[in-house]
Amino acid sequence: MPSSWNRHPRYLLLIALVISATVYLLLPSQSSTSSDSFASLVRDTRLPARLQRAERVYQKVIADRKDMIRKYGPTSRHIHMFPPDKDPWPAYTAWSFFPPAFDCPHEVERIGALGDGGKWTCGVSRLESKPDCIVYTFGMYYETSFEEEMLERTQHCQVWGYDYRSNSFGSSKLNNYRAHFFPYGLAHIDTHGPHDEQKLYTLKTLMEMNKHTHIDILKIDVEGWEFEVLAQILQPYITSEEPLPFGQLLIEIHTWEKKFEEFLSWWEALEVAGLRPFMTEVNLVYQNYNRGKSTDLAEYSFINIKGNNIFISDPPTASTGTTNGGE
Repeated sequence: MPSSWNRHPRYLLLIALVISATVYLLLPSQSSTSSDSFASLVRDTRLPARLQRAERVYQKVIADRKDMIRKYGPTSRHIHMFPPDKDPWPAYTAWSFFPPAFDCPHEVERIGALGDGGKWTCGVSRLESKPDCIVYTFGMYYETSFEEEMLERTQHCQVWGYDYRSNSFGSSKLNNYRAHFFPYGLAHIDTHGPHDEQKLYTLKTLMEMNKHTHIDILKIDVEGWEFEVLAQILQPYITSEEPLPFGQLLIEIHTWEKKFEEFLSWWEALEVAGLRPFMTEVNLVYQNYNRGKSTDLAEYSFINIKGNNIFISDPPTASTGTTNGGE
């Protein structure tokens, strides 16, 4: 007499399918695990993860810059800052080699006026209630919309302004106990003796005078002296591998008479020190009244990714003593 299996083959097929599905579900799936890991990485919104992703992108840009130099150089010595519009084409300017490719992990917003005076910043909201907030600005020359808004937006920020060309901030809005002005200039050497007409100080000396060890935002517009000034500031920190004493650098770069290889060396020192550009803006006002000449001036905003400044490290929580972005 035929067995029930022979009389009902559909039962056998159904049981085989159930057993196969069970075995498949119980076996570890490498592709599923890989997908889950990728998804968790993408969805990780903690500050360290966002910085890690931004740095990965930026390192690719550094590699791409080297490739671009080889293609159009083949060395940095052969690259022109602002080449004429003729063969070999395209005539890339220096700014094409240095895009602001680091993704600020916070809100990017302009503090101060549109046009001259205002600056692009990263995560100013993190300074709004910071009790020991310090801002240094150099070279305002009476254009103080940035300084004014920093005081308005924050509860505790102390704004220290320096410009040897003027004798005050020049704004009644800065008649504030948190605003401090001095008619000094920023330089790579100290020359402020009794016979020096212009009183020039290094950043290190000014910080020591003010008893500051850290600056949250450093804003510099020193009309071309930024190359010597930044080289002097960076070198000891590059040598010691210690983090720079500021969280953000907002700077106008003046490339007058600079060669590409000189500029590249200076820029790479910024990168070695931990500075990453997140925004740029060519000075088109300058370009408008210098038509036919090179686009020599550009504003850049950098975030410092070394150390534990407020823009890359969450402050400790009151209850646990650990950072908000930590485990």
